[in-house]
Amino acid sequence: MAEATERASTRVDWPGYLLGFGLGGFFDGILLHQVLQWHHLLSGVEQARQDIGVLILTDGLFHVLMYVVTAIGLWLLWRVRSDFAAPGADRRLLAAALIGFGLWHIVDGVLSHWVLGIHRIRMDVDNPLFWDLLWFAVFGIVPLVVGWLLRRGGGRGPQVASSPLSLVLAVVVAAPLAALPAPGDGPVMVLFRPGVAPAEALAAVQSVGGGLVWVDAAQQLWAIELPEGADATALYGQGALLVSNSILPLGCFDWLRA
Repeated sequence: MAEATERASTRVDWPGYLLGFGLGGFFDGILLHQVLQWHHLLSGVEQARQDIGVLILTDGLFHVLMYVVTAIGLWLLWRVRSDFAAPGADRRLLAAALIGFGLWHIVDGVLSHWVLGIHRIRMDVDNPLFWDLLWFAVFGIVPLVVGWLLRRGGGRGPQVASSPLSLVLAVVVAAPLAALPAPGDGPVMVLFRPGVAPAEALAAVQSVGGGLVWVDAAQQLWAIELPEGADATALYGQGALLVSNSILPLGCFDWLRA
């Protein structure tokens, strides 16, 4: 009986994977392509970027593909609808959907952003890799790990708090978020990479409207004041390794780099 129950609950895996994968594609397409308009599917392709009609058409074809994936997931789910009577099948379906959702963002990040280069999360920033990694972590790794923990927990719950992976998860999410300086929160500390000349660092600071407060003897760690509304993340494209409102992570990062 227990073995039959396990087989019944596992038959909802593939419907969950496909539904989560399709929803991940819809989430990206609707939010990034249409609402925020940070990129289109082929924003990184020079020829396509010259024609908005081509960009809209490829976005539409992408959504058609996601419709197909989601429709297959719904069809498979309908075929195993009787298996929902098995204990834990609903939890298994949710876990598989979270894994599929995270897997979409991982595949998209690796394939579309870094291998093919057809687009990045944000095309209009100096440091697109930062946004790629942030999106990869928050919407790729986090749902994948949560789904895995949920399925592993079975009827006992995901037990995220007691798992060592929760620490890894917290670091993965917190690390990219910590690199975003909070607006209007005092001086901003900027650590420039080795090889950036003081004149180049000063020019970078001035380019974002910053004023010098302090600089260390090596002229790599700078404390600057920014006007309201200034985008400190632009410094990442001008030689900054880390931008923060706190000197602690910068000091630790500089120590590790040394």
